[in-house]
Amino acid sequence: MSTDTSSASAFRFVAVTFDCADPAELAGFYGELLELPVLFSTDDFALIGRKDSPGLGFTRIADHRPPTWPDPAHGKQAHLELGVDDLDLAEKRALALGAVRSDSQPDPDRWRVLVDPAGHPFCVTTLA
Repeated sequence: MSTDTSSASAFRFVAVTFDCADPAELAGFYGELLELPVLFSTDDFALIGRKDSPGLGFTRIADHRPPTWPDPAHGKQAHLELGVDDLDLAEKRALALGAVRSDSQPDPDRWRVLVDPAGHPFCVTTLA
């Protein structure tokens, strides 16, 4: 295994990107939720974040099928864990922005499972 750490071979974490049907809509949802500006946007891709920090990307997939979690038919594949100070207030804000509460709540006193407008589950927790 190589131990070369020169800048030409260094990797940088840039973003996590979610597939969706409407990148602008999902960027707007997470931008409002996380108070992050849109850094780049086309009809097929949007990136939110802060300059020189990792961001969240959203890419258009023509036949996007939302996850069906907790049903494994079309699993969640990945999800965000978002730290908050107050679960009730955070959930209320996310719902006002367009999220919906998942029917499955494994431990609602410690975290809440919500679903974004494109169908991706995400969690809010006081554990982080």
